[in-house]
Amino acid sequence: MKILMIGAHQDDIEFRAGGLTHKYVQMGYEVRFLSLCNGCGGHHIMTPAETTARRAKESAAVAKLLGVRYDVWEDMNDCTLMPTLENRRRLIRYIREFSPDLIISHRSNDYHADHRAAGILIQDASYMLIVPHECPDVPAMKQTPVIMYYEDGFADPDFRADIVLDMDAENDLKLQIAHLNVSQVYEWLPFTKGYEAEVPDNEEERFEWLKGPYKITPESTDEEILKANRGGSGYDLHNAQTASRFRKELIARYGKERGAKIRYAEAFQVCPYGGALTEELNEKLFGF
Repeated sequence: MKILMIGAHQDDIEFRAGGLTHKYVQMGYEVRFLSLCNGCGGHHIMTPAETTARRAKESAAVAKLLGVRYDVWEDMNDCTLMPTLENRRRLIRYIREFSPDLIISHRSNDYHADHRAAGILIQDASYMLIVPHECPDVPAMKQTPVIMYYEDGFADPDFRADIVLDMDAENDLKLQIAHLNVSQVYEWLPFTKGYEAEVPDNEEERFEWLKGPYKITPESTDEEILKANRGGSGYDLHNAQTASRFRKELIARYGKERGAKIRYAEAFQVCPYGGALTEELNEKLFGF
């Protein structure tokens, strides 16, 4: 199986689906990441060129850790992505050349214009993937791949958790992935949220700070986890909140005994513009 995960920016993908990526790579599936923007806008001190170069190194480290190919549209600056015909055709060609069985990306309702544009581009490209006279320089796909959305917290419409997966075994790796995104996790995001003074200088202390002040224990209830304050970082709590948010779905999938104990999860919504998630494909993609 071939999996394409698309994000507007570097770190959008691995933060939302790093655990699923790890599972796929372990299964021998080919996973590719595509960032539609180059990361130039994600810093308050470095120049855009310096930021782009720094983000490229961080993404390369993530790719090495996960065992994936990580492509970036290097000429697309942050905050400039638009669902134009030119970008749609660029994306159609890219998807056809890889010919994935599954694509995962953003929904089109989101706080960030780049995220919204990415979601619209995926929707607009979906049917065109099988139209031979559109972008005829690259052979059309025989069928539209399954398309899914990353979890988000936005409403109108609400995110619908069609697939919720146990990520207990992947959580430590997901924290390592966040740790590799130094310029985002320890510099840019703390600046934007006003807690950059909290970030420790020592790397070991930074990693503990990254996890956040709230400690997940076997006694932690879903109500406590969902109400807990992430503090300045709280990536461990963030990963746990997905499981608590979709406890009913986890129990339906794994049974009451196991589903009630899962602490970390990733959730995805089926996009109606994609191909059918047949029983056979569901088993291949999520039957673990």
